[in-house]
Amino acid sequence: MEEIKVSKRLFWLIATLLVAALVTTGCGGAQETVQEAQEQAQDAAAEVQEAAESAAAEAQDAAAEAQGQVEEAATAVEEAVDEAVTEAEEAVEEATTDSGEAMALDIEPIRIAVVMPSSITDLAWSQSVYDSLLRIQAAAGGEDVVEIAYSESMFNVTDAAAALRDYAADGFDLVIAHGTQYSSSLFEIAPDFPETSFAYGTATDIGESAGLTNLFAYEALAEEGGFVNGVLAANLTESNVSGVVGPVEAGDAKLYIDGFVNGVASVNPDITVNVSYTGSFGDTALAAEAAKVHIDAGADVLTGSAQQVVGAIGVAQEEGVPWMGTQSDQSPLAPDIVVSTQ
Repeated sequence: MEEIKVSKRLFWLIATLLVAALVTTGCGGAQETVQEAQEQAQDAAAEVQEAAESAAAEAQDAAAEAQGQVEEAATAVEEAVDEAVTEAEEAVEEATTDSGEAMALDIEPIRIAVVMPSSITDLAWSQSVYDSLLRIQAAAGGEDVVEIAYSESMFNVTDAAAALRDYAADGFDLVIAHGTQYSSSLFEIAPDFPETSFAYGTATDIGESAGLTNLFAYEALAEEGGFVNGVLAANLTESNVSGVVGPVEAGDAKLYIDGFVNGVASVNPDITVNVSYTGSFGDTALAAEAAKVHIDAGADVLTGSAQQVVGAIGVAQEEGVPWMGTQSDQSPLAPDIVVSTQ
């Protein structure tokens, strides 16, 4: 805009000089006057050009200065944003840490106690529930979240009842009696501790007829695993005879055996499945004897349930007869002959 104004000024100046030159044409010094006017016009034009260049240079300097200020402002804004984000992240981290510490202090663990008829390393009934509780504890976050207490080898029902009552009195949230032999004890103890949950199995009676609201029952779907083992056994046998060593004809033991028999029949109904019950959950000698009887009868595949099977597995290992495991992983006992675990 400044350059346009200067150009207009130059135009009028030149025009004025030319008019003056024409006016003086009739005078004696006309030629000199015209020449002088031309020189003055050239000088004026040079001055205008110089002024225009100076104005342009000043405008460029101003623009450069403005650009620098914009860049400085942008840098300052970026630094301010980065600083604000960093402070916010640190605040969130601090708040999260404080919250986690507060939660760790405020949360009380769920307390679970279990009473079992045999050892937590029986490779069968008792170990199955104990190992399951340990997995629950690990998945939940450890001992600070789930506290586990146990009483093992409680063959005596009276002693087991005392342990169940002690756990309830000690404030445990859940007290498990792992065996139907403890059911009568639970029906007596549960009403005295309405704020405590009790569970037992395998069973289905939860005491509704007795007005109980804090008693629960569980029953494993043992027949499903038994069916799978039966299918495997039917494909392994060469003699078309298999043997089963059961404890008592009730509960999950019977479910497993029924499932096994059905699994074998689904592959080959002509296979003979010999079933025997020892009448004991923990008598390994009786189980060993039953296993020998089955092998002598031609069985080349064996299975069974409850902690008594340790004796039967020993016989199977001696004779090189495949064993189908249940309730717990029994392969550490005889890795060469335990071919499955459900």
